[in-house]
Amino acid sequence: MIDWAHIHAALWRARRQVLKPVAEADLDTPALESLLGIERQKSALLDNLRRFTRGQPANHALLWGARGCGKSSLVKAVFGVLRHEGLRLVQIDKEDLLDLPDLADELRHQPYRFLVFCDDLSFQPGEPAFRALKTVLDGSIERPPENILLVATSNRRHLVPERMADNLAAIHVEGELHLGDASEEQLALADRFGLWLSFYPPDQDTFLAMVAGNGVALDDAARLEAIRFATLRGGRSGRAARQFSQSHPSGT
Repeated sequence: MIDWAHIHAALWRARRQVLKPVAEADLDTPALESLLGIERQKSALLDNLRRFTRGQPANHALLWGARGCGKSSLVKAVFGVLRHEGLRLVQIDKEDLLDLPDLADELRHQPYRFLVFCDDLSFQPGEPAFRALKTVLDGSIERPPENILLVATSNRRHLVPERMADNLAAIHVEGELHLGDASEEQLALADRFGLWLSFYPPDQDTFLAMVAGNGVALDDAARLEAIRFATLRGGRSGRAARQFSQSHPSGT
């Protein structure tokens, strides 16, 4: 049994069906001010989770968009700000979401507010975990736990593949567009997240500021090399900035 008074975060270990506490020294909570180019997203998520932590109305949140652009880092950074205000974090893998109802039962009566975090979430049609997540969000005869808020990150806006064939099932009725059953099913899960935050690759100046913020001395040669590094990896991102800084700490 976890002592939530002293443990701020835990990982769900599905094979053993237990929560593994994360020691204070092992927490990965980047400084919020170190995340550049996502000021709107920072403000929106912080405000939402602060309301939740204080027992006020708040929305489940879906952070979606380009890879490596700070979605997961933002969740961890905001948790780092709010954990001393009573917020607790539980991370669960997408493959283990069938356990989510049981996990919710375990947390429901705890005297703390829990952020349940699922990173890199996406589904294929028909996956059982798809319906398990819908149930915990708001699809059961039992009211959702008031002390649990879900935050997920994804590269997909609607969490599932969107195929042309699904759109072909749409029909017009008296001038209105009615989506096909498959499209309605796709939207049903994402719609349960009341806060959607989108992430896009940073512009070049912001990318270079990220590189400099990671300790790289940016002379002209280093700037050119950083830009080339990002281009070879398919685009600018916070992840690319961090990777460049790890191999070029002095800009050489």
